[in-house]
Amino acid sequence: MSLTALLTPALSMDTALHLAGLAVVLALLSSIVSLAARRAPWVLRRVATPLLGFVGLAALAAGVMALLVGEVVSVTLPLGLPWLPWHIRLDALSGFFLAVIGVVTCAVGIYGPSYVRSFEHGKDSLTALGGFSGLFLTGMLLVVLADDAFLFMVAWELMSLSSYFLVAFHHEHAENRRAAFLYLLMAHVGGLMILLAYGVLAAFGDSFAFVDLRAAPVPAVWAGVAFALAFVGFGMKAGLVPLHAWLPEAHPVAPSHISALMSGVMLKVAVYGFIRVCFDLIGQIQWQWGVVVLAIGCLSALFGVLSALMQTDLKRLLAYSSVENLGIIFIALGLSLVFLSADFTELGALAFVAALYHCLNHALFKGLLFLGAGAILHGTHERDLDQMGGLLRRMPWTGLFFLVGVLSISALPPFNGFVSEWLTFQAALQAWQLDSGVLRSLIPIASAVLALTGALVAVTFVKVYGIAFLGQARSRHVRRARRGPWGMLAGQGLLAVLCLALGVLPTWVIGLIDAVPRQVLGDGLPQAGAYGWLWLTPVSPQTASYSGPLVVLMLAGIGLTAFWGLNHLWAKGAAVRWVHRGDAWDCGFAPPSPRMQYTATSFAQPIRRVFGLLFQIEESVTIQEDGSTRHRLRIRDRFWGLLYLPIARAVESSARRVVRLQSGNVRVYLGWTLATLVGLLWIIT
Repeated sequence: MSLTALLTPALSMDTALHLAGLAVVLALLSSIVSLAARRAPWVLRRVATPLLGFVGLAALAAGVMALLVGEVVSVTLPLGLPWLPWHIRLDALSGFFLAVIGVVTCAVGIYGPSYVRSFEHGKDSLTALGGFSGLFLTGMLLVVLADDAFLFMVAWELMSLSSYFLVAFHHEHAENRRAAFLYLLMAHVGGLMILLAYGVLAAFGDSFAFVDLRAAPVPAVWAGVAFALAFVGFGMKAGLVPLHAWLPEAHPVAPSHISALMSGVMLKVAVYGFIRVCFDLIGQIQWQWGVVVLAIGCLSALFGVLSALMQTDLKRLLAYSSVENLGIIFIALGLSLVFLSADFTELGALAFVAALYHCLNHALFKGLLFLGAGAILHGTHERDLDQMGGLLRRMPWTGLFFLVGVLSISALPPFNGFVSEWLTFQAALQAWQLDSGVLRSLIPIASAVLALTGALVAVTFVKVYGIAFLGQARSRHVRRARRGPWGMLAGQGLLAVLCLALGVLPTWVIGLIDAVPRQVLGDGLPQAGAYGWLWLTPVSPQTASYSGPLVVLMLAGIGLTAFWGLNHLWAKGAAVRWVHRGDAWDCGFAPPSPRMQYTATSFAQPIRRVFGLLFQIEESVTIQEDGSTRHRLRIRDRFWGLLYLPIARAVESSARRVVRLQSGNVRVYLGWTLATLVGLLWIIT
């Protein structure tokens, strides 16, 4: 008998809903308690931040319970407006994303107390950090639980506004204020698009409740309009190209544990919103939607990883990497839309599960990498890769956990990133079953882009780990790096263990996730566990299979054999002759120094030459007065010049014209008022 069958009788959706409500209450309590941190700074470290760990445990338990039971429960709250109460619903889809929120929040709750201790003697407001962290989590939890458009938008704005204050936490720096303003601006533009999408659906459902929107007969044209608005709105929050401009600006400047929540969790809340609207509420899927999502996903994945490869700021690099991973998720969602539109429900479910599994995987390894970056920043006060080096000797545990994150994000077996990307490829390889020749030719192109992206991700994170942790320290701060506190290491260790577990035993996890497509799409993956927990067979046992435990055994065998062989050769050589050790001949040149090491900038130079047209590159070499050479390289996002700067100039130009209306003459103001009234009367009549 399976674990699910054993546990299900003891579980219920009502209990799961109560646990989800407990998570919301604890998040609000964490926010309220933080008010005392103004006079007692220790409250943030000892009470408010640890409460986030309990929020994560409650959310994780509620999500797993909802997936195990696989039913739906909904309630109406005595809140909201008299004619528009708030509705709460917990089903398999919301349960999955509750679990995603919960697992990263647990790690942050363990990691956070040690990390925020360094802020106690600074000038930044601890009340703001703790208070808005609790509200941020409250907003994300309510977005996932909302069952009407009104509560959804209230929670969405709560999530966006509270995270704005967290991005602007270090507001004494001008670039941080600029990043926060850009984030707030784009968050509200995206929120407006989402509101309009709900407005289109509500016009045919005569209600804002999701149950009425789900049953509304929406014409195909208006369904396409609602999809386009939702894709732009949620895609902007998810950081899809070309709507990604806020993400590499906002994520690096937030405190590192908040960056882990924003990248690992908040972006997945945007994915949840897209799935809820497009797969659940609209219902009637068109193949054109899949092509658009697939194309934007490919563009985001490729551009995101290339931009990450160009960066030397560690947290900015990780932010661009999130653009790449969200692109992979939307590639899988695009494949699902294409297959569902052609009535291949089982293949659509396969791509859907691949997207969900990558959501979970990205939350784990990107949360781990941001927590690792925070540990590096805590120990060295340095974010520039070109100033790092040799950190593995000074921070061995952080180096080990960061290595797990690097292997996971590079999609190397037996870690979790491999499984979700492998599932995406397995879905793409079934394109031959489609009747449309155009789609059969487009999907292999997307697969090739995904393969290229995977290779570039490996190059990117070989650069990150090699430059940061290997070699010699390049600066005084790094030479004096200290190991992080045990709380920070425990938070990283939790996510590192989960990254390995989800790669070794994916069949159990996919068995849980399978409840989501069965509830949303009406079909699942009946063959995924056909050979038990040892083998994952997503399509059929004859088509493809993967065994994480056997991969681990094989790698362990190779490692032990290599260790035994090298040890045997060393022992045999030591018994025969003595080896005299001395310094290597340096050809008469100066002795090697840390400045002679390969840098992050030079590592990316070959790729930069190939893909240079995608960026605005300013490179110059100048000779200083002392005869030394100074190299200056500046790489800008080309989308700034192509999309955002023209919009900014147009807004500024329009504002200058509007200012002319402010003449200071009362008669002119009365004239404009009269003209406005006449115009409104003409429109009404």
